Amino acid sequence: MTTTGKGPAGPGAGSAAPADEPIDGPTEAAGGAAIDTHDGPPPGERTDGDTHVPSPVGPTVIDPAAAARGTEERLSSGPVMLGQIRRRVTLSLDGREVRVPEGATILDALHDEGTPEQADTPTLCWAPNMDPINACRVCVVEVEGSRTLVPSCARKCEDGMEVRTDTEKVRHSRRMVLELLTSSVDMDRASADVQRWIGDYGVDTARYGPPAPPAAAGERDRRHAGHHHAPDGSEAATVAQPVKIDNDLYVRDYSRCIMCYKCVNACGSDAQFTFAIAAAGRGFDARIATEFDAPLPDSACVYCGNCIGVCPTGALVSVREHELREAGDWHPEEETVTTTICSFCGVGCNLELHVQQNEIVNVTSPADHSVTHGHLCIKGRFGFQHVQNY
Repeated sequence: MTTTGKGPAGPGAGSAAPADEPIDGPTEAAGGAAIDTHDGPPPGERTDGDTHVPSPVGPTVIDPAAAARGTEERLSSGPVMLGQIRRRVTLSLDGREVRVPEGATILDALHDEGTPEQADTPTLCWAPNMDPINACRVCVVEVEGSRTLVPSCARKCEDGMEVRTDTEKVRHSRRMVLELLTSSVDMDRASADVQRWIGDYGVDTARYGPPAPPAAAGERDRRHAGHHHAPDGSEAATVAQPVKIDNDLYVRDYSRCIMCYKCVNACGSDAQFTFAIAAAGRGFDARIATEFDAPLPDSACVYCGNCIGVCPTGALVSVREHELREAGDWHPEEETVTTTICSFCGVGCNLELHVQQNEIVNVTSPADHSVTHGHLCIKGRFGFQHVQNY
């Protein structure tokens, strides 16, 4: 028997491959000769001049979808990243057929392929730089075959899916969500988009009656979860309570908190991985709290301020903004925003400096920036006093 490859030949041993057929490398017909076939001097011998020997290692272009991989094309400029190859699915948005990459959510489809009206789907707990939270339910849509309305921010698109975004059922649900929120939460500092949606959907909070008196400082934190008196309908329950100021960088005004959980996720697995805050309580008594309701300076907080950056209602703001608002010296109509690069380290975070009356009042970062994805550290967000122009 004649074999090629490794291992002795003998009865019951070796390989059944035909002669001179390589098994795990070039043929060893040459008696174990070196497999390098390029032209050049023997190993260890010096060469003069610029003799370049092609290397099997280097940047290449490879098409992973090709039926059979041939010789890779080498590029002097480096590899070409093809990215993940995903098939596309077809769905219907209010009767209009669109195609989106597999794995995209309905909200992605509305933003990327929808009409301007469809792209204006209201959102409160969603952000482009965070994982879907699926808490506020103001982005719900109808899906053919689904028993209930589905949150467009979290529901993945499927082939043949039929989505309706502006039916009476959808509008009624969105209006109810916004009404219940605005009846119990102070929304006057929410974004301009939120204020517009409140008007567009005809929100009427007066029908719930006048708001209940605000809670005393710390009262909501001391409530036994789930044990509260049933309302008599004469007034609207409210989360109003005094502002919490226990540090020099930001304040917590939970009378404006809608429990969207964006601050919890930003402090946790979406950005900071500090896990200093979480949801406590149940039902209407649910609230954002530190561990054991400790003061913020005694918690695990590192004061990155990423919770401020994602808050949609003004429940979390910098101390400087709070002071200016309380003094009646807050002028958003005069605000200018300048993009620059943080100088504290070499990471290269982009900063957006919000300036009013020649003074920096806030610092944010673009959500689509490849370095920060909208998140910053304590120095980037709060360390700007040394550049103020007095």
